[in-house]
Amino acid sequence: MSLLAPVLAPYDPDLADGAVKYLGIGEQGHLLGTDDQGRDILSRLIWGGRTSLIVALLASVLATLVGSALALVAGFAGDRLAGLIMRSMDIMFAFPVIIVALAAAVILGPGPSVVVLSIVFAVIPYVTRVVFAEVKLQRGREYVEAAVSLGAGFPAILFREVLPNVAGQIVVYGTGLVGGMIVFTSSLSALGIGIQPPTADWGRMISEGAKVIISGNVYVALLPGLVVLVVALAFNWLGDGLRDVFDPYKRHKRKAG
Repeated sequence: MSLLAPVLAPYDPDLADGAVKYLGIGEQGHLLGTDDQGRDILSRLIWGGRTSLIVALLASVLATLVGSALALVAGFAGDRLAGLIMRSMDIMFAFPVIIVALAAAVILGPGPSVVVLSIVFAVIPYVTRVVFAEVKLQRGREYVEAAVSLGAGFPAILFREVLPNVAGQIVVYGTGLVGGMIVFTSSLSALGIGIQPPTADWGRMISEGAKVIISGNVYVALLPGLVVLVVALAFNWLGDGLRDVFDPYKRHKRKAG
């Protein structure tokens, strides 16, 4: 729907009209009503998906790739290199994400790039720890010992033997990040360093709608919140399906059957 936003959106998502603000669902041709500035909520949801999904997907993919690569190396490297990598992750844990985002905004200026960099910085340590634990578990398995005894080199063991067996964990964790990253962008947008108005963004819509809940217009924040919930669940289910596809044991079982 977001890809077809120019065709599907019934109104300009940034067009404000004070005369029609806080219209209820279905009133005066606005299927999902209007917000506090008279902007059509349905149009903003459709257009907002472009910003929210691109930022969340890009940040999640980058963080997952970098974190997984570090974890794979640390899992099979010597104690010194593994300790250096994991202690670096501990240092990254210590940095408040908001401070990192503010510093990036000063250097780069507010916008989507700041959100992506901040999310990547914040998420890499979590991905690295999760994948590192799985890699260490796989390292002691018989198939790894067999590969070593047959003379397989470090790259072959890492990418041909271990990676296929941890890919499911990586995919599930990576896809599960997307919904949370969409919500995380709203906090940065509320501080003025994320997606800038009047650009439609699901996180900003939730943030703006939360300010008017007390007036009784709950739907302004509820509708984008439901969209984020559905998208987050969709990515979780996608991760579960991909895990089954990448799991070598289940794949072998299907072929045998």
